[in-house]
Amino acid sequence: MKILHVTDSYLPCVGGIELHISDLARLQRQHAHDVTVAAWSLGSGASPETSVGGEQVRRLARVGRRELASLAPDVVHIHVSIVSPFALSAAATAARQGIPTVVTVHSWWKDLARVTPLIRSSLGVHRWPVVWSAVSEQAATYVRQVVGAPVDVIPNAVDLEYWRAGAAEPESTASRLPTVLSVMRLTTLKRTLPLARILHTVAERTPMRAVVIGDGPSRPALETYVRRHGLQDRVILAGQLDREAVRRAMTTSSVFLAPAHRESFGIAALEARTAGLPVVAHRGSGVASFVRHGHEGLLARDDREMAEHVTTLVRDRAVREQLSRHNREQLPVQTWAAALAHTHRAYRAAGADQTAADPILDRESSKVSPAGSSH
Repeated sequence: MKILHVTDSYLPCVGGIELHISDLARLQRQHAHDVTVAAWSLGSGASPETSVGGEQVRRLARVGRRELASLAPDVVHIHVSIVSPFALSAAATAARQGIPTVVTVHSWWKDLARVTPLIRSSLGVHRWPVVWSAVSEQAATYVRQVVGAPVDVIPNAVDLEYWRAGAAEPESTASRLPTVLSVMRLTTLKRTLPLARILHTVAERTPMRAVVIGDGPSRPALETYVRRHGLQDRVILAGQLDREAVRRAMTTSSVFLAPAHRESFGIAALEARTAGLPVVAHRGSGVASFVRHGHEGLLARDDREMAEHVTTLVRDRAVREQLSRHNREQLPVQTWAAALAHTHRAYRAAGADQTAADPILDRESSKVSPAGSSH
């Protein structure tokens, strides 16, 4: 099957959407699919194919009728954030051309849901013949309000073996100062300054250290806050790191903190949960789709409660180790095998490749437990 992924932003820009699409495309190729990624180029026309980590990426100014005719995909998979003019335009064009189209919303559309009449009148999204999806049930709630159509949930995923390989046993960190880890884009939406205030509150209550991995436009403000409040020895700003460095950081950390309220999924939090770290997050965010309060971590209603939860885990080694042990023993269900199967079922629901065999779905259909349910 010829699959075309369309996204406004792509590698080498690093973020949850970019990494997810790259992993998805790579695994689809491993299953013998012909996969192309089209990313937005700000130029006036198409640029030559560029290589990103050995992967060929088409940089285009638009994905219109001519581009779709040239690429001739069997299915178009659109990946959108909050504002994604390139990808949404491609979705509208592909749908009008009768090409099976799946749109996955990777962001939190709560604000868009408040202006649903405007969105529908300007874009007509409720009339598009596409299959809509979102990365969590929490995110799907708002997408349904905007598009007025069924919205499937296609969760993000992690490589269980990779992240479990870096899991630290609780006793290996017993002699070190408890470390709170956050991995995130440093933006207002991800709540960079509230993160700093939460860490400041915890640092005033109990001995701890924190490591913040990531970069973004809010980094200068974060640096200023840390310096102004004398937290340089407590809060380490590590900048943007690759996956291997993130995994190493998880092996020496005690708690993972995800401060965003409007987190559609939280891939870094899932990686941390897989690596055995207790996760503290907002109870209304997409992180709650894989973290239950008192099981995989602690969920908070607000920043005050979030600071209390982090303080509890830093102070109470027994509670911390209980949650960590549970996370190491109970694997998350958000695996790449499951994500691929969900994705390709959406492709078929959109009308793609109805007659040809799909190696991903064929393999998943054979994985039936004795009880009759697939894992």
